[in-house]
Amino acid sequence: MTATLTAQQTVVETLNRQQANALVAYLNYKKYHWLTFGPLFRDLHLLFEEQGAEVFAMIDELAERSLMLDGAPVADPAQYLPTATVTPSSGKLAVQAMIQEAIATHELIIQEMHEDAEVATQAGDIGTADLYTRLVQVHQKHRWFLKEISKKGDGLVS
Repeated sequence: MTATLTAQQTVVETLNRQQANALVAYLNYKKYHWLTFGPLFRDLHLLFEEQGAEVFAMIDELAERSLMLDGAPVADPAQYLPTATVTPSSGKLAVQAMIQEAIATHELIIQEMHEDAEVATQAGDIGTADLYTRLVQVHQKHRWFLKEISKKGDGLVS
């Protein structure tokens, strides 16, 4: 029983980290949404809003999964930054820097969710592994869109 409880607590810890990561990523997206500029302003403004909203929805899913496992989600605002591994965006950024920062955030989350899905699988928790499998696909799609925007030679702006 102790080994199972410890494994379950470890899974809840991964859920807490991903919940905190989702909030920080969402706040970063809001920054990019508000501060984007230039010839692709409208498209990027809308893309950052759309992707941010999808990430925001993950916060509740991750928190509720922790509760389903008899754990506790990150609930105190002061605990989000110490729990997250995603770095909050800081300072005034060029649009390309915002895009690259968002790509790096997705790459970190994707890597961690792959590892976290394995932790959940090892703990016999297919529900959490499935949640990570589904959410990682959203992050992969976001990364893909952002990488496509960053490609040079489109004849429009690069």
